[in-house]
Amino acid sequence: MGKLIKLSLIIVLYLSSLTTIFAQTEKIKIYDPKANAEQEMKEAISKAKVEGKHVFIQVGGNWCSWCVMLHKFYTTENQIDSAINANYVVYLLNYSKENKNLDVLAELGFPQRFGFPVIVILDAEGKRLHTQNSVYLEEGRGYNKKNFMEFLYNWTPKAVNPESYKK
Repeated sequence: MGKLIKLSLIIVLYLSSLTTIFAQTEKIKIYDPKANAEQEMKEAISKAKVEGKHVFIQVGGNWCSWCVMLHKFYTTENQIDSAINANYVVYLLNYSKENKNLDVLAELGFPQRFGFPVIVILDAEGKRLHTQNSVYLEEGRGYNKKNFMEFLYNWTPKAVNPESYKK
């Protein structure tokens, strides 16, 4: 009987912690389901062209705890935030039951096939350079700073510029 009570208590505590996590995720609104993704992506591409940067698109939704966690990770880690700001214009592309943005995702090569969040890198002309399954940037219950920095540097304008490799 004691084992049943302990097991019941563990289950109740687990479910209540999940409820807390989901409730916190619901309050966070980093994605805008009502946004005109096509127009906002064009604006991000234009800004990247003017600033000599690439576009870093994080695809996901407010419903996705890993999406929220990824955004928090790269905006609160100073070194990563600096690397992103120096080389990328960031755009958060919503995918949710309210607005799946399927036309925009088709233009990006269907990145949702990797799950969420997924990162797409565009050059300053809007050409897709890379789609990154974020699972390869994870470590435990979060993201790996070293792997994330390496990923960012491998897709900077300088890294993909052939002039960078001439003698």
